[in-house]
Amino acid sequence: MNNTDLFKAAVNAMGSSYAPYSHFKVGAALLCADGMVFKGCNIENASYPVTCCAERTALFSAVASGKRDFHAIAVVGGKDSKITDYAMPCGICRQALAEFCDGDFKVIVGKNENDLKEYTLSELLPCSFDKSALSGDEY
Repeated sequence: MNNTDLFKAAVNAMGSSYAPYSHFKVGAALLCADGMVFKGCNIENASYPVTCCAERTALFSAVASGKRDFHAIAVVGGKDSKITDYAMPCGICRQALAEFCDGDFKVIVGKNENDLKEYTLSELLPCSFDKSALSGDEY
């Protein structure tokens, strides 16, 4: 699966978003090493901290299905389902991805399928706090 296909899957996932408060809908598509794709959308809640981002929804769904090896994620978002800018993962989602993904894990964002940007997780979360910090291993 290429970046454009993954982007299209994220756009599709955005259609399932539940965003009655912000009206900012987000979709994510997580590519597993075996080629499976798990989609996620943001799910808001009247108690705002309970809200879950699209990236974590996709990640947690994949992990709950037994997946642990991931290659890339595409993320899209916009007010009232209109993509106008790059939807970057928030810090919490970057940290959640760091639990399961190496620094070279790809994060793809785009305004449309002809305007995609690709980052590595280590670019988006330098000096991450990960399991090596808890085991005493050096970074």
